[in-house]
Amino acid sequence: MSFLIPATKMSEVESALQSIKDEHPTATHHCYAFRINPAEITEFSQDDGEPSGTAGAPILNALKSHNLINVICVVVRYYGGTKLGKSGLIEAYGEAAELAIEKSTLKKLIPTRQFSISYPYSEQSEINTLKHRFTLFEIDATYTDTVSWVVECPISEVKKFKGTLKSIEHLLLSVEIGETSYQIIRSL
Repeated sequence: MSFLIPATKMSEVESALQSIKDEHPTATHHCYAFRINPAEITEFSQDDGEPSGTAGAPILNALKSHNLINVICVVVRYYGGTKLGKSGLIEAYGEAAELAIEKSTLKKLIPTRQFSISYPYSEQSEINTLKHRFTLFEIDATYTDTVSWVVECPISEVKKFKGTLKSIEHLLLSVEIGETSYQIIRSL
């Protein structure tokens, strides 16, 4: 059995792995691999008692070949008495990971840059124009005596977005450019 589970940080990886172990406590092996943090990829694989490199590595290779990030793939094996040998184990674990990937609904991550924009209510029509011209992901909006708007813009549009903000900066109270982040845009 194989499972592909979303995980964006180590605590989610550990929780997903523990959940699978709890569901299959009598399994002989719970082999896995994960890749998290698209900004600085952390990846790891675990053979869980299988010969070194025969379980975790093929699972990790499947994740890498599909360019998957923020996931853990766990393959559960119950030993049935048939020895597969090293090449058989590599093939079996790799195929199990591939099956989990094929059956999953995948989502695409795109790199973004965060912008914090403050403006008076009188400029809402300018902001609405920005919303229609660019692909913007609203992170937060605070409405007090002015509006504070936090959005993320795809990196591919940042240059044009910055240029447009520059052209209307006299209408805005402030613009701060933040960190690079990632947004999920759609299912693949």
